[in-house]
Amino acid sequence: MPAITVDDVLVLPRIPVPGLDLKPRPVRSVTTAPGGLEGEGFPVRRAFAGVGMSDLDPFVHMDQMGEVDYGPGEPKGTPWHPHRGFETVTYMIDGIFEHQDSNGGGGRITDGDTQWMTAGAGILHIEAPPEALVVSGGLFHGIQLWVNLPAANKWAPPRYQDIRGKEATLLSTPDGGALLRVIAGEVAGQAGPGSTFTPITMVHTTISPGARAEVPWRADFNALAYVLAGQGSAGAEKWPVHMGQLVVFGPGGTVVLAASEGKADFEVLLLGGQPIREPVVHYGPFVMNTRAEILQALEDYQAGRLGQIPATSMPHRHPGDMDL
Repeated sequence: MPAITVDDVLVLPRIPVPGLDLKPRPVRSVTTAPGGLEGEGFPVRRAFAGVGMSDLDPFVHMDQMGEVDYGPGEPKGTPWHPHRGFETVTYMIDGIFEHQDSNGGGGRITDGDTQWMTAGAGILHIEAPPEALVVSGGLFHGIQLWVNLPAANKWAPPRYQDIRGKEATLLSTPDGGALLRVIAGEVAGQAGPGSTFTPITMVHTTISPGARAEVPWRADFNALAYVLAGQGSAGAEKWPVHMGQLVVFGPGGTVVLAASEGKADFEVLLLGGQPIREPVVHYGPFVMNTRAEILQALEDYQAGRLGQIPATSMPHRHPGDMDL
């Protein structure tokens, strides 16, 4: 995986060895993400399928996009579409994705970059591979995460954050067996660059074969671990897990992960957040607190009140329309 890395993890700040007062979080559940199609047909794994909202809160939805090696003309994206009431986080591990929104935000992400879009009161956006990648094909792998907003922030003005991979805070475990990329929130007092309305932590962790990571975790946060690649175990009870599985942890002070012996690294996305504990009504691209607010979002979208497609908008390229 070409996400940001270093030649020698031993030069990085190290997370502390947990004290005896910090108990490892037990594994509450392990689920396997089913496959599906998103946008114009790119393959995804529905990471949160089968997991209750009470365990996910403040997160709403997550897709692992790919990993897929497209042939020429095959890369796909999404057309212009609306959002309201939450934040979308796109983390690109392999390949290239472009974003543009009706609030003036936009950019290109690749190899460890993150785009963090707060839809808030409403926004239109489009995400798609660049034309050169559509023509050539290539490897594509990323994550899209939806983070809920508290009722008090659902009407906040939209905003866009372009987080370069090199801006992530890099840490290692005491023995250097794992690399932690803190994208948002903090680990052991070391904060990542992402700014969030809802207190959360997002960390891409790479654990070397045979190594173990015990990561301190805020007691008031929930804790989730999604396996991006490889295999290993979760929790002090060493529950076996592999690519495409989500671990939900119970209460405690640390999250324990270990990589299996072998040649492949164990790649895990660690997520946690402070539960909002408010009603959630989720309909398509809208995440609100009441059905009436969903109906209002639909009316506002149809009336053009969630934004307008810019005059110089990124083209909506459907691979089937390409003349290769």
